[in-house]
Formats: sequence, C-alpha cells, structure tokens
Amino acid sequence: MSIDSQEYFSEELHEECGVFGIYGNNSSLPLAYACYNGLLSLQHRGQESCGISVNDRGVITSHKDMGLVSEVFNNEILDSLQGQIAIAHARYSTAGGSVRENSQPLVMRYVKGTLAIAHNGNLTNAYAVRQELERRGAIFQTTIDSEAIAYLVARERIGSDSVEEAVAKTMKQIDGAYSLLVMSPQKLIAARDPHGFKPLCMGKLGDSIVFASETCALDACGAEFVRDIEPGEIVVADETGVHSVQKISDYETIKSTCIFEYIYFARTDSVIDGISVYESRKEAGRILAREFPVEADIVIGVPESGIDAAIGYSEESGIPYEKGIVKNNYIGRTFIKPTQKERAKSVRLKLNPLGTVLEGKRVVVIDDSIVRGTTCDRIVKMLRNAGAKEVHLRISSPPFIWPCFYGVDIPSRGELIAVKHTVDEICQLTGADTLGFFPPEKLNELLLGKETGICRACFTGKYPTKIPSKMLDGKERGGMDFDKKIKKG
Repeated sequence: MSIDSQEYFSEELHEECGVFGIYGNNSSLPLAYACYNGLLSLQHRGQESCGISVNDRGVITSHKDMGLVSEVFNNEILDSLQGQIAIAHARYSTAGGSVRENSQPLVMRYVKGTLAIAHNGNLTNAYAVRQELERRGAIFQTTIDSEAIAYLVARERIGSDSVEEAVAKTMKQIDGAYSLLVMSPQKLIAARDPHGFKPLCMGKLGDSIVFASETCALDACGAEFVRDIEPGEIVVADETGVHSVQKISDYETIKSTCIFEYIYFARTDSVIDGISVYESRKEAGRILAREFPVEADIVIGVPESGIDAAIGYSEESGIPYEKGIVKNNYIGRTFIKPTQKERAKSVRLKLNPLGTVLEGKRVVVIDDSIVRGTTCDRIVKMLRNAGAKEVHLRISSPPFIWPCFYGVDIPSRGELIAVKHTVDEICQLTGADTLGFFPPEKLNELLLGKETGICRACFTGKYPTKIPSKMLDGKERGGMDFDKKIKKG
C-alpha cells in the first residue's frame, strides 16, 4: 500500500519526560512557581501530562493531570502549593499508558513517612523487578517503571540509615536509564544512572538548590548553573547543604549519554555534560556539507531541530541559509485528525513553505531524522509544490535500524524504513533528488572534542546494557509496506 493510504503513524520521536526539583532551604521563594517555569521550559520533553509535588515540613501536596503545563496549572493552584521542597515532572509515555494514573510525581506513604519520585527514562529490568515485588505482596496503582523504583526505595529505607542509602541500594537493583528525583520529608535527592543515559544538572537560586533535566530549565527560573550530575552519582540537598554520596567510580561501566539529546531532544539553548546543543547541531550540518556536497541555491531547515544543522551546512558550504518553512506553533497535542484525508493534511497544517523563497530554487533541506518515512515524502512534495526546482534532503542523524529500550519512542524494527530499504530506495520513496544521512562513524564529532561516552544503539544495535528477552517481544514485528512506492526502472 502507499503512504497516503496506510494507517497513520507519527513520524516524530519522543523523549519520555523532563524532571525539575528545588530545595528551598527555608526561603520565602514560591517553589511551585519555580517548578512551573521549569516545566514550561521542559515542555518539549513531554506533552501528555505534568505535575508538581510540594513538601511543607513533611506534608506533601500534589497537583497533576493530563495536558500541557499551561493547561494543568493556574495561579490559584500554584498558590495552594506551599512548602520548602518541591519536585515536578512533564511526561510523554514510552512505557506505560497515557492515563492520569501514570502521571508524575508519584507520592507514596509508608512506615517511614512520605516519599515522592519523579523519573526520566526506562528500566530494562522493570518487568523482573515488578514481578519480584508483586510476589512479595506489592499492589501497583500504575503501569510505569517509576512506581517500581518508588517501592524499592521505600523497602530499602526501612533497613537503611538514610534515604540516600536506600536510593544507593535501589540503584544496584535496577538497570537501564533513569535520571531520578526523590523527595523525602527533609531532603531532596538527585540520582543519575551509571551510564548517564539521560541528562541531569544542578543549579543554585539564591540559597536554594535546583535540579533539572536541562540547563534551559535553570535559566527559566533564574538559577545559576553549578554542574552536571555525574553518571552513577547521588546528590543530596538538605539543611546541612549539598553533598555527593556516590560516584561513577563505584561502577565498572562506560558513560553512554543518549546521542539524540544533541541531535533532537534537548532544547537548542541547553548545555548537556558541557556540550552546547546548538553548537553540536551546527557541527552536524558542517559534517553533512563536507560528506554530501551539492550545487544548490539555498539551505533550509525543517523546524525546529533541523534549523541549527541547516545553519551549519550553510556556513560550511557557503550556500545561503534561508527560512523556507514556517512552523505553526499553535497546533498542540489536541490537534484532531478524524479521517485519513485529514491526517494526510497534517504536515501542511503544521509546516508551511515560503513560496517566495523557494520558487525556482535548488534547495538543500535539513531534517533531524527519518524514522518510518511517513512525513519526509510529504515535506519534499510540499517544497516542490511551492516551486522548488530541486530538493536535496540531508538528515542530521544516521539511519535508524534498531529500537531503543532506554526511553526514546523508536518503534519496532519492522516499522523502521531503513531496515527494509537502502539509502537509494529511501531517496526514491521521499521523492528527493538526492539524500544523505549523517555518517555513524562521525557521531563522536558531535561532542565537539569533549571526551565522553554516548549511546548509539539505535544506529548500531550494540546496547550498553543487557536487554532482557521480555523487552524484545514485539520489537521484530512487521511494519508498513513501502515497496509499491519505489519507482521501477
């Protein structure tokens, strides 16, 4: 079947969520508003649900719901959330359903008091952990990994001298990706998995300590960046100050930060592990220009993450950069496509070409990825209809040929277009004149000379952790049939 008649799938990749927390140190700072501002800046990491939990001398009050941050919170709600410690969360579901029960932060009441948790990432051994807990009598209210982490922390806390000790013991029982905030009655704890799959940083706002998934969230609430949380590290903020209780040296592992944080997920103005996201994306464009040069009149980027790479391509090639596509920022998660005919229009409603820029031009267009291939052909057709003479497609990531198990919503192998087709065939499918993917052997160059490890499993199939067979179920299922769309002869 053709792309136009197939069942609709979203082409965009999604991160699982963003976390934000603040230890107020008995200040008069309205923590709920700081969380709100932080979540607004992390909205790109999750648009399905969000929540804020505030601790007022051991009493935790929460508000969370389905929807965007601006839809879930207002001044009246924020004013009601008073306290000295707070954590917040914005979610997209890559594991567990999209229902209110799965929204975070999660709050648990147990024999030692109250515990609240916000988590970014996927556990690879979540199924085994959950089964073990259920056999011991645990009753789960959600279907997300984070609840299993909360149970483990609560269980370990009973036999530990501190919450941070319980978190350390929990980390030795879970595998996979987690940037974690844990709020107890008196402490705020931040932890990052030993591989450092997901970003997590620390800042300072007056006397208050702030933790966030990205530095842009620190900027949004006026906090000053202090440092990144190291892989395998636990950092505690309490009345005595801030201290680290566990280091990466405690683990025999290799740092594996998700490379797609730099290519796509993180906001352009963030700095992750000392690397500017903006400069990294520009470097991707420069490399594409060197690897796949072409004679053209203009370079354009597909908003938003393709724009930075397009600027880099333009700088390296000398071909002028132009704004050739305008994005409608007001089509949100509630955009309804009731029929296939309407779904086919979705790209045009979200992205609109500038005909005055494109008319009669040979165009290089930069996008961040091709996953299923359900969108790029429409973009190419849209550019041609707007008058582009030639369309040369450049992709700032390598071809996806393996699923992700660490919290990125990459589908099964059967749905990945690069698994079934060569680059030349994908070029035919898109309708582009030429196509170039970012070379996988050059991914380290996106780190701008910084010595650090990255996860590239979605491009290579070499996973940094063991993947249980239970997680592999369904990941080899067949996907959409593009063969009939390839031009013969």
